[in-house]
Amino acid sequence: MSNEAFKEVGKNLQEKATVIWNIANHLAGPFKPHEYGLVILPMTVVKRFHDCLLPHYDEMQAKYEQVKKFQVIDGFMCKASHYQFYNTSKFTFEKLLADPAHIESNFKSYLNGFSQNVQDVLAKFEFENIIKRMVESDTLYWVIKEFNTANGYLGPDKITAVDCGYIFEDLVRRFSESYDEEAGAHFTSRDIIYLMTDLLLTDANLRDENISVYDMTMGTSQMLSCMEERIKQLNADAVVTCFGQEFNPSTFAIAKADMLIRGGEANNMRYGDTLSDDKFKGFKFKYLISNPPFGIDWKKEQKAVEAEHNLGKEGRFEPGLPKISDGQQLFMLNGIAKMADDGRMAIIQNGSPLFSGDAGSGPSEIRRYILENDWLEAIVQLSNDQFMNTGIATYVWVLNKNKPARKQGKVQLIDASHCFEPRRKSIGNKRNDITDKCRNIIVTAFGEFKNDKIYGDENGIYCESKIFSTFDFGYQKIVVEQPQKDENGRIILKKGKPVADTNLRDTENVPMNEDINDYFEREVKPYAPEAWVDANKTKIGYEIPMTRYFYKYQAPEKTSDIIGRINVLETDITNSLKRLFPKGE
Repeated sequence: MSNEAFKEVGKNLQEKATVIWNIANHLAGPFKPHEYGLVILPMTVVKRFHDCLLPHYDEMQAKYEQVKKFQVIDGFMCKASHYQFYNTSKFTFEKLLADPAHIESNFKSYLNGFSQNVQDVLAKFEFENIIKRMVESDTLYWVIKEFNTANGYLGPDKITAVDCGYIFEDLVRRFSESYDEEAGAHFTSRDIIYLMTDLLLTDANLRDENISVYDMTMGTSQMLSCMEERIKQLNADAVVTCFGQEFNPSTFAIAKADMLIRGGEANNMRYGDTLSDDKFKGFKFKYLISNPPFGIDWKKEQKAVEAEHNLGKEGRFEPGLPKISDGQQLFMLNGIAKMADDGRMAIIQNGSPLFSGDAGSGPSEIRRYILENDWLEAIVQLSNDQFMNTGIATYVWVLNKNKPARKQGKVQLIDASHCFEPRRKSIGNKRNDITDKCRNIIVTAFGEFKNDKIYGDENGIYCESKIFSTFDFGYQKIVVEQPQKDENGRIILKKGKPVADTNLRDTENVPMNEDINDYFEREVKPYAPEAWVDANKTKIGYEIPMTRYFYKYQAPEKTSDIIGRINVLETDITNSLKRLFPKGE
């Protein structure tokens, strides 16, 4: 589906989400506005389960009567429900509403009738406590009644799995905003996701029958849904298996519920902190797609992360550790550890992983690990104001463990900061969209892999592509020493060697492809004849200064032009004053 078509569908689904969210009007008073989501999110999930199963209610009831005394009934019941979950209760929402006097006990009986995999989902919402509060406030009946209207219908004949995912996302956003949380931390807008999927699938070989996709910070799992959708568009026969991990209980519950309804393997949706509690040890994946949190510290994971770092090659974090205040590069390393030999990853980062940290530091060593292994295929800079929870510049890193021959030893940088169209109405900080036109421009640039080429209209919507050697980003940080001298200006020696004066110590960054001695003789020796390089202190560093590579000099305005504009303004002001204060008044 194109972005434009999806926008129209998205508008209708947003209206659907609004109708559902407005059910919270019945909660006003007993529940505070920031608590509405505690009711609306699990009720939406329950109603989705209900409406999927409703056409098979009679079949499930009949089958349950046949097998209810069996020790294991899952296989029989799932066949009757036509899903990987079922409900053995005699109740439906319609039947619940027919007996308002017993709404609490009947609703609990209905929920207890769900299969264990649904029980696991509901447990993450801590729904039992919420039901108790609804009963105490006399709102349970009214909420069920509103969800049972035509506006609350969520059956698959009207709402596809992808559509329902969009509704879930919109509800999570509303809940997060009402709770004063970072709403954008829970999901990524579809225009960005589709750009990432198309970058991953450019020149992809999809002849494989089984294709695995992994999202290490899956939120409500919509990146996985979009990736599966794109793969199926390219190869309808492909068997796509999705894997994801999430540590927010509500969004995890939604992701698992979504996978159950879509008929995927719900056990592949796993709960836990990816950095400190990896649920996919030893797994390798064909495609990885993720938008991990950035600018978030990893203090609570520090002990586990450092322990794994000390395992060396046996762990995920051997190359180095980023600063404690920002753990996004740890997710990058987690992804690399899980890429198959022919695996590709698209991951969103902010500007920090490009350049933070000096030579020898954790961030620099992580870049060195990626570049010296030749896994970095491209970095795409997006426009500012692309995400709803931040207006800063963001980047899509594309990594590939099996780069094609024409890209080996090279990295493509794409400045797509001008490749967007403004939204008519912003969502938080998101003011820009990557439309179909924009995405096609960026993906074409990525596919052609050309140096110093502009795609699109340089005076409007465009992106620029540059190609570099992996070693163009490397440098050798040398320590330049000068001798310490006594009061008479004589060099102080120790064991026949000059003693270094720490006050005169300096550092220089020498390009990786240049000989240190040649650089020293040309750049240092003429200005400090007695200096030398302490080779034992030389360190290798890597940085990717995208801003510098794409900087375009703009000549300052001519002084005569500035004076001319000032004169025009002065004349306008003088004439205005004359009209306001004519002579004689």
